[in-house]
Amino acid sequence: MRRLCNILVIIALMIFLLTACDQKPSVSMSSTGQMPERQYDENILVAGKKIYSENCAQCHGVNAEGANNWQQRNSDGTFPAPPLNGSGHAWHHSSAVLVDMIQNGSKPGEGNMPAWKDKLSREQIESVIQYFQSLWPDPVYAAWFEQQQRL
Repeated sequence: MRRLCNILVIIALMIFLLTACDQKPSVSMSSTGQMPERQYDENILVAGKKIYSENCAQCHGVNAEGANNWQQRNSDGTFPAPPLNGSGHAWHHSSAVLVDMIQNGSKPGEGNMPAWKDKLSREQIESVIQYFQSLWPDPVYAAWFEQQQRL
């Protein structure tokens, strides 16, 4: 019986995650009813912006707007670089998933994101993430924050 319950929980979680990637954020406040406070270190944001400009902007855009056709597959079946400014799906992913994607790149056949683990340190990757998250509108950040709290 316990095994069946575990299987049902896993199935429910998979359904939630699959459907969540197509939804726009609907949460504008944290579960406490207040907008989560963003606590950024200005030095980290400056460093993150510089690293982003030097390594990420070529594909994801100067303003993190992504490729115009980011939801349409390329001729090789992969997807172009998505926006990171809060208008794409990056906010659906936990910090751990974002770090992993930057460190290890996209999975074969899904995208053309290279692995950065040999070029950028974990600290640099986290500063890039903080930088592009600082571009997210409040409702998007609040929705991401709420998901983080549930994890």
